[in-house]
Amino acid sequence: MTETDNAMFPRVAREPRLSDKVAELLLETIFRRGLQPGDRLPSERELGEQFGVSRTVVREAVRELAAKGLIEVRTGSGLRVAAVDAAAVSESMSLYLRGGSVDFARVHEVRRLLEVEIAGLAAERATAEQIEGIDRVRRQMEEAMGDDVERAAALDLEFHRAIAGSTDNPLYLLLLDSIGEALLEIRRENLRSGAGGETLKAHRRILAAIADHDRSRARREMAAHLDHVERHWVSTATQAR
Repeated sequence: MTETDNAMFPRVAREPRLSDKVAELLLETIFRRGLQPGDRLPSERELGEQFGVSRTVVREAVRELAAKGLIEVRTGSGLRVAAVDAAAVSESMSLYLRGGSVDFARVHEVRRLLEVEIAGLAAERATAEQIEGIDRVRRQMEEAMGDDVERAAALDLEFHRAIAGSTDNPLYLLLLDSIGEALLEIRRENLRSGAGGETLKAHRRILAAIADHDRSRARREMAAHLDHVERHWVSTATQAR
């Protein structure tokens, strides 16, 4: 039992700062009114009058939203709704994962969840042109395997990205990109330690299932591939210790 458990009085809850409340209300209004990127917002003075707070409070709220990339502050034209960049979203997640606070097992668990479903949807939706694009990346990876592991690892990542791109749902590619960089080093190590041959065979099987538009088989092949990747990585890491 801790000292907190024995405390006679409860902790006092901290109230959000006034500027945080204004930022939340401003963002809520943008979404509720369906404002689009580039739409102009009232000036800081007008916002202060409408919210009933000082311009200093409004300025802090605007600074907070601008730092998050949600509002643009343009000299001479005031405040505007910003376009949220998908690449920036992926980059933020990637930087978080590269910070080392989430281990391989957890990232791989998310990857498996995403990519098995992605493979199934690709089998349903991929066009002939997209299938040819996936196959082109596969062949390039095979060519690179002999003497350029760095390029082969990058093409391994691109193979899986091409499959995600063929689902016709950009969110899958965005989510995959957010964890892709975190798994790039694992791809390099697996290829260096002898997993390349099996990876290439797995890629052929996955592609064949997608080309046949066989959703169930594509899911099974992707699941088997990722299970092998995990087993190989765990085995290699254990031997290194």
